[in-house]
Amino acid sequence: MNKKSILHLGDIIAFAVLTLIGFATHGETALSFIPRMTITFLPLLLGWFLLAPWLGLFDEQVIADPKNLWRIVLAMIFIAPLAATLRGAWLGDSVIPLFALILGGSSALGIMVWRWVYIFIARLAAK
Repeated sequence: MNKKSILHLGDIIAFAVLTLIGFATHGETALSFIPRMTITFLPLLLGWFLLAPWLGLFDEQVIADPKNLWRIVLAMIFIAPLAATLRGAWLGDSVIPLFALILGGSSALGIMVWRWVYIFIARLAAK
């Protein structure tokens, strides 16, 4: 598996875990919540895979330097409102700005943690 595939898979897993954590904080982990989880997860993933490449977040030189992790926050500034709006439209519900802010902040933090782990492991493997 090449590094880009590892990043893609890791990002998908990170967003899935973050979605589960988000729903768990509201006590909504039953199987009946899977459709709502999916409706939250998919717009995040869509936005991420549309915008992250433009910000170099899958480029080897960019991701190797932890100083470039700020780009994740920049991406989430745009992705979270898009994801919250798509989610609201699919659910036929209003979009609460605080939800978009929390969605973006927690997603940015979660992806940054995953990317830190990736950088650490990649550096160990290079030695």
